[in-house]
Amino acid sequence: MDQKINIKIAGRMFNLTASTPEAEQLYREAAETINRRFAAFTRSYPGKNVSDLLSMIALHETVIRLQLQQDIDRYKEDKDLLAKDLENYLQENR
Repeated sequence: MDQKINIKIAGRMFNLTASTPEAEQLYREAAETINRRFAAFTRSYPGKNVSDLLSMIALHETVIRLQLQQDIDRYKEDKDLLAKDLENYLQENR
């Protein structure tokens, strides 16, 4: 059931629709994260306009997402190697 929610980011209100309570929670957590970063970047870069600050936040968060994706890919490779090693071990010790 879709639910209309209001999210405030960098002082501006946005009307969104959340398809589930879990989606609503994610929207709210994301907005909170953005607002914390916005406050930190505002302190670090006084005089920058909102658009510049939000662009810097988008870059920062995207870098984090890409790093996490690289970690996931590495873990998948490690898992595949371990599975192959286990399979080889089991075949050798039958």
